Amino acid sequence: MEQYGLIGYPLKHSFSIGFFNDKFTAERIDAEYVNFELASIKEVKAVLKEHPQLKGLNVTIPYKEQIIPYLDKLSDNAKLIGAVNVVKIERNKGKMKLTGYNSDIIGFKESIAPLLKPHHQSALVLGTGGAAKAVFYGLQQLGIRPVYVSRKKTSDTILTYSDFTPEVMAAHTLIVNCTPVGMWPNMDEAPNIPYELVTEKHLLYDLLYNPNETMFMKKGLEQGAEVKNGLEMLLLQAFASWDFWTK
Repeated sequence: MEQYGLIGYPLKHSFSIGFFNDKFTAERIDAEYVNFELASIKEVKAVLKEHPQLKGLNVTIPYKEQIIPYLDKLSDNAKLIGAVNVVKIERNKGKMKLTGYNSDIIGFKESIAPLLKPHHQSALVLGTGGAAKAVFYGLQQLGIRPVYVSRKKTSDTILTYSDFTPEVMAAHTLIVNCTPVGMWPNMDEAPNIPYELVTEKHLLYDLLYNPNETMFMKKGLEQGAEVKNGLEMLLLQAFASWDFWTK
């Protein structure tokens, strides 16, 4: 039986294990999906050694960047983003080859593209982690100018939440939340942006999907903005993972 899995820490609320095992059952694929909760990325070597039937891995926080030194090859997108969430494992005559991909960028682009309008020229990307990087480069590939927003000023190209002037809000009609703020169980929280400056021209996209409608989205809806959560992105990136493993 082939095996696929997820590495990260913690993995209590993993979406992937249910999705893939349901897929395997429904499509009568002789495979199983297993969670590998690793306290350190160094433990991935033991996982690979002890599970010779392992054909692929998904990678989640905090290891999307830490996994890279263990890989033999990176896809162009993974190299550009500097983060990997899919690893294809190939074994041949005792030798193992690990290739890293990023399916977050695929899922995000395919999910947000139908919502984009001509006035969505510039975007604010809330957060600077691995998912934010996938969103940043995905937006660039869609022809949109993204700007990172962080709690601390780290360079001239990154805004902080104190930089949200009326001019900044008017110029950036797409705002993507790539932070965990507002995720269950802290559902009454939202990123600290001036929602009173959000208009019907704004699109607020939240990578979170639990709850289904985050406070970030609710506040946007109250101002007439279009909103969307990250569930479709999650599904699309899972489809892309399977394609990478089996192509």
